[in-house]
Amino acid sequence: MFRTNLQTPTVKVALIVLFALAVLLTVTAQAQTLTVLHNFTGGGDGAHPAAGLTSDSAGNFYGTTYGTTQYGGVDYGNVFKLVHKDSGWILTSLYTFQGGNDGATPNAEVIFGPDGALYGTTLFGGGGACRSGTGVYGCGTVFKLTPPSTVCHTTSCPWTETILYRFQAGNDASNPASRVTFDQSGNLYGTTDSGGTSGHGTVYELQPSNGSWSESILYSFSPGPNGINPKAEVIFDGAGNLYGTAPQGGQGCSGLGCGVVYELSHSGSGWIETVLYSFSGGNDGADPYGGLIFDAAGNLYGTTVYGGTNNPGGTVFELSPSSGGWRLTTLESLYGNSGPDATLAMGRVGNLYGTASGDPFGSGSVFELERSGGGWTFHELHSFNGTDGLFVYGSPVLDSAGNIYGTTNLGGTSQNCSDGCGVVWEITP
Repeated sequence: MFRTNLQTPTVKVALIVLFALAVLLTVTAQAQTLTVLHNFTGGGDGAHPAAGLTSDSAGNFYGTTYGTTQYGGVDYGNVFKLVHKDSGWILTSLYTFQGGNDGATPNAEVIFGPDGALYGTTLFGGGGACRSGTGVYGCGTVFKLTPPSTVCHTTSCPWTETILYRFQAGNDASNPASRVTFDQSGNLYGTTDSGGTSGHGTVYELQPSNGSWSESILYSFSPGPNGINPKAEVIFDGAGNLYGTAPQGGQGCSGLGCGVVYELSHSGSGWIETVLYSFSGGNDGADPYGGLIFDAAGNLYGTTVYGGTNNPGGTVFELSPSSGGWRLTTLESLYGNSGPDATLAMGRVGNLYGTASGDPFGSGSVFELERSGGGWTFHELHSFNGTDGLFVYGSPVLDSAGNIYGTTNLGGTSQNCSDGCGVVWEITP
């Protein structure tokens, strides 16, 4: 999972040394069943997914792998498709990044556009003078993958990549860690961790124009009370305002900044940022890496990696409109060495589902917050043990039957990556 200072997704590997596998296997969960649908091998299927999944109307899943530079080889990541067939699942790679102008190391989910193509971002590659800690060059891209124009009858059916924009750093944006969001006019929006006028990240827009795309920087983050270095996507409200999180900056943590929730609203020909909440690092949490979701009443829900009453376990929070401002309520303080990195998902009856990169045993977990008697009841649905996955950085996805799907960055049974190459998993009630 990408974090501050452009870390690779395997930066947490050392944590597993602290916990013996025998201890991990003793963890109990609620009455749920986890099934590993795919063990990544580090070969043609890729390795180390750092984001969640996207589903289509047929029940197929699409995702990305971040890649690896282990064992003398370089894997710049891929976009894959997972199809249910007979009693199993088949994974095929739709596109494998080459690390050059086409992009490298996707860190976010792909989404479907109105034209049926997949849209996504890569953290590196594309161009510009940026360089990762593992030597991958380029400041990142926004890309489009188009399915074959004719029916494909083979198991391998590559899609065609088109680069919509290559970030250049400097006053331009760089290193997009989040997925993109469409507006009703077909324009794309996203955030970058770096770049902009102060180098601390941006919110950008891409508009289609005569067969190409033009970029506009809507907002550049600067050190101080307004937050810096956003990692998550932005979302729209019904009035066309944008909402997001920044894990650093703000007024909390003795002025160092524990992160903020922000709103961007139209003002004349530009956009104005309003900080809806600045985290203090106490019971309210700290470092919101994941994005936000709305409920039908207009309340916002999100997570923090650290803070809470069980610090550093992180929190799940609700932000509600109140007297012209916003009121934060901590719904749950989690236990563990690191809390949720990813955006929550909401079920049909309003229950919240999330993932945590750590847990009391440092391996990662999937949880549910159930609406109960005017409050919320916490359920840990699964705690990973290494062989079934390790470190969950992506958001969960629910199907119509209530099954939950996602990925882990490490773990699994493959011996081709130290600590495993990651898995795709399913949890059934």
